[in-house]
Amino acid sequence: MSKKSKNSAGEDALSGKKYAKELKKLHIELVKLQEWVRHKGLKVCIVFEGRDGAGKGGVIKALTERVTPRVFRVVALPAPNDRERSQMYVQRYMQHFPAAGEVVIFDRSWYNRAGVERVMGFTDEATAKKFLQQVPFVEQAMVDAGIILVKYWLEVSPEEQTRRLEGRITDGRKTWKLSPMDLLSYSRWYDYSRARDEMFEATDTPNAPWHVAVSDDKKRARLNIISHLLSQIPYEEVPREEPVLPDRQDAGDYVDPHYPYRYVPERF
Repeated sequence: MSKKSKNSAGEDALSGKKYAKELKKLHIELVKLQEWVRHKGLKVCIVFEGRDGAGKGGVIKALTERVTPRVFRVVALPAPNDRERSQMYVQRYMQHFPAAGEVVIFDRSWYNRAGVERVMGFTDEATAKKFLQQVPFVEQAMVDAGIILVKYWLEVSPEEQTRRLEGRITDGRKTWKLSPMDLLSYSRWYDYSRARDEMFEATDTPNAPWHVAVSDDKKRARLNIISHLLSQIPYEEVPREEPVLPDRQDAGDYVDPHYPYRYVPERF
């Protein structure tokens, strides 16, 4: 009898077939959630944070691949420009907050100030601490305005982070994911740990709690997070009539033209 394969965490690896089956079920529920959000005009804001290599991008891709971007909108802001640096810090994030009928997903968020900016010296300690004092009030204002705010922290082990970042060096499909900042931040594991701990202590509030997902196993993390998200937003299936395709019209006098189309070469 063959042994089951293990993942990097030493657990039985989730087969691709099992993963696809469970993900399909969750995708069906996400579509139901999408239609409910539109139907009820809900405003949903989802924040994803975590160390480099924790798997945020993969979770967001799994979360959004079967829903419409007209409802599920991903926000991944670049470094601020000169004008944005002169604004109130949260100002450039606020303009992306959801309106009625929207789910906005932040791939990193205003918490950059508590994490990368603080650890890498882009902001001073006094500014970072002031930010942590203010965030609960901003998030309370969001909740009071009817926004459903769900915050996730993806927790990856140092060994798995090393494996993933090394993969970005050697895999031509992933080289774009590795920046000089990633390399610098990699060496500051415990500085990030201290920043994370202080961030949790200040901003893990009853109305805007942090949800931690262990992400060493990417497939399980994706399934667990999507399942959890669905449990955080009460929704119902919006009734709809089963559509029926109409008969296609007759060709009539239409004749295919003898046009010299430039066909894409069929190399595969």
